[in-house]
Amino acid sequence: MEDVLLREIDRIGEMMLMIARRLGLFGGKKPDYSISNVKEEFGKADLGIDLDDVLKKENPICYLVEEKKFSERALETFVEILFYSDIEESKKKDLLSDAIAWLDSKGYISFKLHSLLKVNQ
Repeated sequence: MEDVLLREIDRIGEMMLMIARRLGLFGGKKPDYSISNVKEEFGKADLGIDLDDVLKKENPICYLVEEKKFSERALETFVEILFYSDIEESKKKDLLSDAIAWLDSKGYISFKLHSLLKVNQ
């Protein structure tokens, strides 16, 4: 019963994982998709998130956490999805470092995102 409640609470996190799987993040090889693929998957999942709008925000991480109620896991997966897309490298770096800082401040150490930071240097 507790697992069902936790999954319902973190519906966005579950949807992010589903999108990541469909985009090929867990396939064992480097994924190859564009930001338009990500937008299409977000639309299919009916998340109510305008990715263009999110990426234009001054602080997209705070927006996702405070306004869209992203959990730590959802945020981690969201950033990983965008990291492997074709968005600008500077935007990737900013999102990644902001997400790591926010997650670390909450005591949620994301080894996955920390490893991506080393790839991006």
